[in-house]
Amino acid sequence: MMCAIARHTLMQTDSTLSAFIALDGDNLAIQDWPAPEGKPLRGVVLLVHGLGEHAGRYDRVARRLNQWGFAVRGHDQYGHGESGGPRGGLPTDDRLLNDLSDIIDSTRARMSKETPLILLGHSLGGLVAARFVALATRPLDALVLSSPALDAGLNVLQKLLVAVLPAIAPNLRVGNGLDPAFLSHDPAVVAAYRADKLVHDRISARLARFIADGGPATLAEAAHWKVPTLLLYAGADKLVNPAGSRAFAAAAPTDVVSAHCFETLYHEIFNELDAEPVFAELKQWLDARFP
Repeated sequence: MMCAIARHTLMQTDSTLSAFIALDGDNLAIQDWPAPEGKPLRGVVLLVHGLGEHAGRYDRVARRLNQWGFAVRGHDQYGHGESGGPRGGLPTDDRLLNDLSDIIDSTRARMSKETPLILLGHSLGGLVAARFVALATRPLDALVLSSPALDAGLNVLQKLLVAVLPAIAPNLRVGNGLDPAFLSHDPAVVAAYRADKLVHDRISARLARFIADGGPATLAEAAHWKVPTLLLYAGADKLVNPAGSRAFAAAAPTDVVSAHCFETLYHEIFNELDAEPVFAELKQWLDARFP
């Protein structure tokens, strides 16, 4: 169910924010960037954001996609942004996947059957999107992964904690350990992230296990990948281990998955000082599939 709500984020934009009521009654905030009027609609892109952030941080990406003829929709995942739930919490192992299913169903109901639906996930959102595709939960026309969290890069102690804590304290929330300095080489991006009141640094034991287990489970399915996918990742990523993306690209069918590593970039490849090559790669791939 959708209803209008006031917008409270710091972003200056003419996008719209609505509330989606999940099956359990929790609110999920949804942001829409409509395609420009007077242009043929090439497709709808669903954005899935990363850990601790929210959909509003993707205004730059959404507006570029708008220019190319795509409508864009993003939701604040459970426990994030303006959506319900404790910050960084996860009530069930499959909550983020179930929410994405509901959002896709709601979005499909507003679209014509001929309009392509593309999923674009970054970091944690990339893992959620990839797991969703691997499980074949709903049909999709394409997938774009940006620095996906396919390798959590846990040390021995962290692996032990992830193995033990979810069983005894699944809702325990601690700092996620992400250093904003390594989001981007652009100081303005880092400063805006630090000042954003909708950003948080919490992660629950259950969410940590979802990340730790989801990466290997997705890599195990790479050889059987069927949905056309563009994988874009940062070679100098210090927040997500790029080895996970390299392993996925090496195992996946080359006629289904196109991969590009930006060797010198940090984690948020679309928010880097020189993000134009990233946008160019995305545009070229979309143009080839959705003319």
